[in-house]
Amino acid sequence: MSDSFELDVTTREDMGKGASRRLRRLEGKIPGIVYGGGKKPQPITVNHSEIINHLDEEAFYSHILTLKVDGKAEKVILKDLQRHPFKPKVNHVDFMRVKATEKLHTSVPLHFLNEEKCPGVKAGGVINHAFTTVEVSCLPKHLPEFIEVDLGALEMDQVVHLSDIKLPTGVELVELSHGEDHDQAIVTIHKGKSPKASDDEAEDSAE
Repeated sequence: MSDSFELDVTTREDMGKGASRRLRRLEGKIPGIVYGGGKKPQPITVNHSEIINHLDEEAFYSHILTLKVDGKAEKVILKDLQRHPFKPKVNHVDFMRVKATEKLHTSVPLHFLNEEKCPGVKAGGVINHAFTTVEVSCLPKHLPEFIEVDLGALEMDQVVHLSDIKLPTGVELVELSHGEDHDQAIVTIHKGKSPKASDDEAEDSAE
């Protein structure tokens, strides 16, 4: 991973909904919590602007982050964001501590390569993505920012399953650990409908 994310946070003693509302309204901060790693959950306060600045960065969601909790560094991953229902704001954030010797479970985005070059698309096929992220299990040092899926050889009516993904060293798919019947399709490609066929269907429906 090339990017590095570091957030300055402070421990929080003032709890409750009223205290959280005051943080958001008066101080430009949001409540959060850090848990896991064999330690007690620790309520924290985070600068809202600092979180917002990272939300458009894909790596922020699948990266080992450094939290400076009252100046003391802790390695964590982002586990949950509670967003405002209609405003571009975050109401609460959860971080989970990671330990170098313990595997973690987290979601990682899939990057699909060479879609337009594959034989299926050239023959008029339309690709459908059933998943754009997968849950992985790995040690923190092996956590990938994303996983690439090369579709350059995809033929018409072919299906790409979870087991077809070429995984980075030390990374496992959580879903496949439950058995072969969990080997779900992540990509399918089928013949696209011609404009004339679509028009005929629309006319039939109207009649």
